[in-house]
Amino acid sequence: MLQGRLPPLKIAGRRALAAAPMVLAVGLAVMGVAMSASSSPRPDIDRTAEAVARATGGDLTPRGLQLVMARLDAGQLALARRFDPALNLPELYGLTPGWESLTLGGKPSLDRGVSGVAAQQLNAAMPTAFGALQPAKPFDLRPATEADRKRALRCLTQAVYYEAALEPLEGQEGVAQVVLNRVRDPNYPSTVCGVVYQGAERTTGCQFSFTCDGALSRAPIAWAWTRAARVAERALAGHVATRVGTATHYHADYVHPWWSPTLAKITQVGAHIFYRWKGSPGESAAFTDKSSGREPVIDEARFARPRILLAADSVEHAAATGATGMKTVEIDGQTRVVGIASLGGRRQASKDEIAAINERLKAYEAAPTVAVAPPPGVTAMAVEEVGKPAA
Repeated sequence: MLQGRLPPLKIAGRRALAAAPMVLAVGLAVMGVAMSASSSPRPDIDRTAEAVARATGGDLTPRGLQLVMARLDAGQLALARRFDPALNLPELYGLTPGWESLTLGGKPSLDRGVSGVAAQQLNAAMPTAFGALQPAKPFDLRPATEADRKRALRCLTQAVYYEAALEPLEGQEGVAQVVLNRVRDPNYPSTVCGVVYQGAERTTGCQFSFTCDGALSRAPIAWAWTRAARVAERALAGHVATRVGTATHYHADYVHPWWSPTLAKITQVGAHIFYRWKGSPGESAAFTDKSSGREPVIDEARFARPRILLAADSVEHAAATGATGMKTVEIDGQTRVVGIASLGGRRQASKDEIAAINERLKAYEAAPTVAVAPPPGVTAMAVEEVGKPAA
């Protein structure tokens, strides 16, 4: 909640309203009962600002908000709460009630969530959190050896390249900032390579998808790699991506992952939407860890083998389907022709591949169960399958 006194009338009131969603929501209800009449037409926001300023006495602390709420009847208060962006109500976005509820009955599913146009609509409807942008300090690498510095640079370059090769410069800087913010966040490893490859040894735990989807098996495009390396070098030298601040998460705008409502949305840069932890864990003061200086040695050959959403090699797939796999894009004012697959990401399996996978699953499910005799001294017991559907 914004602290401080509100200067008189409309200019300062307008600024305060832009920074205080709940006061604005309450002001919508107050305007009809507390606004003085005026013979000359003025913008509604000016009159709303004056009404809120009079009702609060210029006090935008919780005490001032209570003064406003005390003037409302039950219907007006309900209307104000309905249009409060901070409450994230589905009606505000024109959505079906219940969409925002997350079950606590078990682990989250591995489903990435809504995608495509529906995801873009949801992402656009989600407001940026008030005060979410917090300044980040320049990163201090201090490698133990030159080899550690080179490993950190390579891992950060890989993250920028495979996650944001076709993004604008600020978008690439934002991805690098997220990696370095995680290095200083007590919740993550204290090395650059440790952050980038966190969870890559597991089939479903990789933090950055390119470390477990086979993208590393594709040779990078020289000019795009050089561009990503420049961004990584600047970030390790202390450059700060001021637009994303203390962001520790991001995702593309064409997906709407289940975790996005649990974080504070900061901004969107290019195709990526950036978030930070809510509350004090996302404040600048929370990033207290320092780089250990000892970067782990990464077995890239191991992580180049896809372990999720297996797909055929892009070159073989292009030869089989007759597709060129090429795309013309404009980067930094220059037109480039790139191989889409070589810039990271995953392709959708073809109908034939899906059919082949389904056939293998059927064969696996139809395989007879082999009875295993219990070890000596162990009594075999019947196991009841709870919830098994009837045959």
